[in-house]
Amino acid sequence: MPYTLAPRAADLTLETEVKHSRFIAALRRVEDADAAQAFVQDRRGAYPDARHHCSAFIVGNGPSDRVERANDDGEPGGTAGIPMLQVLKARDLVDVAVVVTRYFGGIKLGAGGLVRAYSGAVAAAVDAAPLVRRERRHLHTLAVGHAEAGRVESELRGRGVVVVDTAYAESAVLTLAARDSAELADLVAAVTSGTGTLDPAGEMWVDA
Repeated sequence: MPYTLAPRAADLTLETEVKHSRFIAALRRVEDADAAQAFVQDRRGAYPDARHHCSAFIVGNGPSDRVERANDDGEPGGTAGIPMLQVLKARDLVDVAVVVTRYFGGIKLGAGGLVRAYSGAVAAAVDAAPLVRRERRHLHTLAVGHAEAGRVESELRGRGVVVVDTAYAESAVLTLAARDSAELADLVAAVTSGTGTLDPAGEMWVDA
């Protein structure tokens, strides 16, 4: 079961030190590769005098849309980005980017030492991060009158239904995510006095 950072969580930053070298790990929830790359640039801007800004990210939840990237940013090949990525994969994280900024402390760590330092920095940051589980759920749309939209949405949320989106046109269209489509239909019938009709709208991963 995959996990990601809690929604609206601020960037988490945690610093470790190995033989006087500082390793500043930062995590951010991201929705795509462009957002992950923007995060790297943000970290470069925050620490412009640092020697390295190594990074890794995983976005997408299914085999067709999953993207994984790692960058050593000048460290010896395979000693930073890939070990960082392996930590994200081992913790089953998705839609997460991590950047580890390093300030060299004057003592060379060697390849093994760098691997341990970078992976350890990421592991420590993940341990401190607020995480939520991701679940694959069925999507359905529900059209209701504008006057009823607020009440219906509030009652469905109160009964544990994930409301992914609300769009307003001739009517208000709620996009709902459910573990069990039959159970959702029963809830909608109760909330709308039997007038609401669900239309299938695919599947997506949502925060559990």
